[in-house]
Amino acid sequence: MTNHQEIRLVVLDMAGTTVADGGLVERAFAAAASELGVGPGTPDHADKLAYVRATMGESKISVFRHLFGDEERARRANAAFEKAYGELVDGGLVAPVPGAREAIEQLRASGRTVVLTTGFARITQDAILDALGWQDLVPLTLCPADAGGRGRPYPDMVLTAFLRTRAVDAVGQVAVVGDTSYDMLSGVRAGAGLVAGVLTGAHDAEALRVAGATHVLGSVAELPGLLAGEGA
Repeated sequence: MTNHQEIRLVVLDMAGTTVADGGLVERAFAAAASELGVGPGTPDHADKLAYVRATMGESKISVFRHLFGDEERARRANAAFEKAYGELVDGGLVAPVPGAREAIEQLRASGRTVVLTTGFARITQDAILDALGWQDLVPLTLCPADAGGRGRPYPDMVLTAFLRTRAVDAVGQVAVVGDTSYDMLSGVRAGAGLVAGVLTGAHDAEALRVAGATHVLGSVAELPGLLAGEGA
């Protein structure tokens, strides 16, 4: 097992892990569903919403491809989702998870490289970063399109962070942290030395462990202490 202090690259999820969005994904999904004629209160809407909840962390366009079938409908749904989510973000409905910014700053002060990743499109990721004033908080942010189009649970964003930053010599020196099963799977598939789930987002401790979490934390605020070897 990797010594925690050997971790030099930390790949952090955004919504649910470092960013609290108060359920905006579900609100934006309602707009996407409406665009495709799926009204609230219907069995179809309930089934699709259940799938959205179960696949939190996955690339949103992939979710809509599954839900709506053909590419044209999936893209319409995704565009409506991104527009609605962006408007909610612009309305001031996102905030940092308590202690998240401080944790990122501590990690960077310790000499580690931090990358922020998301399942959203770049335009939405940038809207979140702008709303929080995080544009210069980390040296690299990634969305699925930056990694060839495949988001979680594929390992592509983690491996893209590994390749682009050149911060470490081996994937065992990478930590992947997120709030969903798909975050955990992406870390496991990338061969990360540490895969940590946090309890501030979509999935509970059991789901995170089943998906491969090596650690489960109350929040990302606990991460610097874990990597420093405190209580490890």
